[in-house]
Amino acid sequence: MRIEQRERVEASILHADLDSFYASVEQRDDPSLRGRPVLVGGGVVLAASYEAKALGVHTPMPGFQARALCRGAAVVVRPRFPAYVEASRAVFDVFHDTTPLVEGISVDEAFLDVAGLRRVSGTPVQIATRLRRRIRDEVGLPITVGAARSKFLAKVASAVGKPDGLLEVPPGGELEFLHPLPVRRLWGVGAKTEARLADAGIATVGDLAALGEENLSHLLGRGSGRHLYALSMARDPRRVQTGRRRKSIGAQRALGRRIKDEAEIESTLMAIVDGLGKRLRTADRLCRTVVLRLRFDDFERVTRSRSIGEPTDSTAAILAVARGLFDDALPLLRDRGCTLIGLSLTNLCGHDAVQLVLPFDDDHDADLDLAVDDLRTRFGRDAITRGRLVGRRHGDDAPMLPD
Repeated sequence: MRIEQRERVEASILHADLDSFYASVEQRDDPSLRGRPVLVGGGVVLAASYEAKALGVHTPMPGFQARALCRGAAVVVRPRFPAYVEASRAVFDVFHDTTPLVEGISVDEAFLDVAGLRRVSGTPVQIATRLRRRIRDEVGLPITVGAARSKFLAKVASAVGKPDGLLEVPPGGELEFLHPLPVRRLWGVGAKTEARLADAGIATVGDLAALGEENLSHLLGRGSGRHLYALSMARDPRRVQTGRRRKSIGAQRALGRRIKDEAEIESTLMAIVDGLGKRLRTADRLCRTVVLRLRFDDFERVTRSRSIGEPTDSTAAILAVARGLFDDALPLLRDRGCTLIGLSLTNLCGHDAVQLVLPFDDDHDADLDLAVDDLRTRFGRDAITRGRLVGRRHGDDAPMLPD
């Protein structure tokens, strides 16, 4: 049963957020890291333990800067994404065992609707307490939970309650909780908006609410003004949604600050495309747009995108578009270097949303994709690889695909 906010009498929306997820997994699996400032990732910090955060480390941050802040005490570990995926799945198993209404936001956080469970599971706070205990006992990870009558306030509560805490915004006490907080706690307030509000003398959510929607709209524009004023008054009617299909998938690779040649960067792009193609077909989805993301040596970023004539799940088609975007970006890479490359497949749709077209092309690419997917599913991702990737990762002895 879904219950809208106007019917909600309890703080029955939970926002559960794992604490420093990657770093916590590393400290769980290696007891020698516990209590020490842990940095996941060398060139750029992907995650930092709370011991590192206490010294001023944040993500993303250049590794050399984070190590300097830790004054020689930092422990740098390579990311282990399979371990993080396994931990995420175990945590979400607990979520789904708690309530059928779970909306995953990312690998380490979700909204849970526990309305209507009082007779079988107790109050929202009692449910959240058991949830935290189970994740600590069964998965070995700390998690913070915020409880409120809306998704927005539940997420703010979990942020305020970190680390390893539980914070309820009591019904009727929403504005008392929200108004003293800094304006950056509102969704949609980034550094530029925060600075603009500060120039207008607005520091807290209460200050923003007192300004009123009309004045706020004059300052920030009609859309932003209406949005932020509604949040400042704790208005958020959105439901916890389950079963939503993702509109994009993506992956990225940090390349570090050493000098890379163009062939090495392109090979990394090819490996990313191979992985995303398999994920796309596994999800039975098609892609309409390919987005290339690059980060340069000076940490500036650029994004390039291109749409495809017909939605596709073909690795070859996606690779052709990705290579075109890469070629267009080469002048920038040559001038500024590259520390990260990423690719996203967006505007996803199902096969039933695509108008049938005449099969003028042969189906051998699709057959090859399916055969490769099957081999990698049965024998591991490096069971077969591209000739360009031999010697990279673990593909030395794998059969080769054409580049």
